[in-house]
Amino acid sequence: MKGSETRSSSSCAACKFLKRRCTPNCIFAPYFRSDEPRKFAKVHKVFGASNVSKILSEVPEEQREDAVNSLAYEAEARLRDPVYGCIGAIAMLQKKMVELQHDLTIARAHLAQYAPSPPPLLNDDKAITLPPPIDPSPSSSSSGFHESFLFSQQPIWSDEDLN
Repeated sequence: MKGSETRSSSSCAACKFLKRRCTPNCIFAPYFRSDEPRKFAKVHKVFGASNVSKILSEVPEEQREDAVNSLAYEAEARLRDPVYGCIGAIAMLQKKMVELQHDLTIARAHLAQYAPSPPPLLNDDKAITLPPPIDPSPSSSSSGFHESFLFSQQPIWSDEDLN
């Protein structure tokens, strides 16, 4: 775990950013190393150092690294898309998944045209007919996904956001 690692005498990225002396019991030090100044800068810009400190003090120590990674991801997403944040990225991925499922259905329908017909299944000496192939036409929005969340998105990981 990062919290148990020994650290060098240099200040953590948070203390450097906040221009204060880094103490041995600094809550930020295990999670914002001195070689990752942009990580803390983004988290601080979105959430504020005081709020991050409160969040970290309330989270059990074994879960703090995951909490910091989540805060860093959400901060990056909020800087890219201030309105929707991570939800915008999730919505974009959901839309892509629906499109790919549609493409897969069409491909399966095309393959079914060329596949040999399987022998009929027998049940009590009667032939059972198989259901017709799935209609490859796009259905209405049945995925529970709301299209209004989608806007033209740029890649989410860019370091130009703080400039």
